[in-house]
Amino acid sequence: MTVKEISETSRSLTEEVERVIIGKREIIEKAVLCLLCNGHLLIEDIPGVGKTTLAKALARSVGGKFGRVQFTPDLLPSDITGSSIFNQKTAEFEFRAGPIFANIVLVDEINRATPKTQSALLEAMEERQVTSDGESRTLPKPFFVLATQNSIEMTGTYPLPEAQLDRFFMRLTLGYPDRDSEASILSRQQVSHPLELVKSVIEIEDLVQLQTGVRDVFVHESVREYIVEVIRATRESPQLIMGSSPRGSLYLMRAAQAHAAMEGSEFVRPDDVKAIGAAVLGHRVLARSDVRAKGGAAEHVIERILEQVPVPVPVG
Repeated sequence: MTVKEISETSRSLTEEVERVIIGKREIIEKAVLCLLCNGHLLIEDIPGVGKTTLAKALARSVGGKFGRVQFTPDLLPSDITGSSIFNQKTAEFEFRAGPIFANIVLVDEINRATPKTQSALLEAMEERQVTSDGESRTLPKPFFVLATQNSIEMTGTYPLPEAQLDRFFMRLTLGYPDRDSEASILSRQQVSHPLELVKSVIEIEDLVQLQTGVRDVFVHESVREYIVEVIRATRESPQLIMGSSPRGSLYLMRAAQAHAAMEGSEFVRPDDVKAIGAAVLGHRVLARSDVRAKGGAAEHVIERILEQVPVPVPVG
């Protein structure tokens, strides 16, 4: 699939989701970017700002099988992956697949489940398979987990372990809408919810081609070296206790490829890396307690690092 086709399709996806999520085009574009990269997306914010609505709208705009899991403290791992049930007619155990066996899986309020249940997603997210009763079962392709979570300060939540956070390609925060956007939300939802009007823009087979096309976007050696220097800077920063893992560098390059393609470019520029660096790396690092106490978020540290690391000579 050509860069032009990727750019046009991603714009169509963004505009379709924007019919529901008003005034947050940049966030929607990053969510679409994550989808094109075949990664998993974590949307974190306080209740009521549209996390689940964004997830539903993005899922509806893409054809394919959709699954949803509402995480609660009493949820069991088998409720997600499925389990074997005895069939009295055949006198044999049969595997009943859980909601994880879908192309797009909405995991709502992921941090309301216990760590044991949260860990049930680890194998699925990384290996794209589920092991149950000693047998491994491959998940559908593509497989995209779109999870929402409330701030960990909220009552009844469990912070996600670093190992699971690292498996999310990107973390986004919606934030409050501005005055005009909020007024528009009230007007549009007075009679019905616009989510009902969201239609599928692409089929699941087309999405696979888009994901393959993104990886073909050219990345110059100097840009790859720039990405490595950014990652190394996170590990050496005095404001961070923990820097990014090597997975972070790979995801940052892939995200930059997708950003370039969405912009209609056939090669990656340093500006593509800067545009999505904080969203890809922010949840992979840990800021020092004194930095957090002063209101400094890990994303802010990443943004400063991106500005400080020398940019290579423009390619092309």
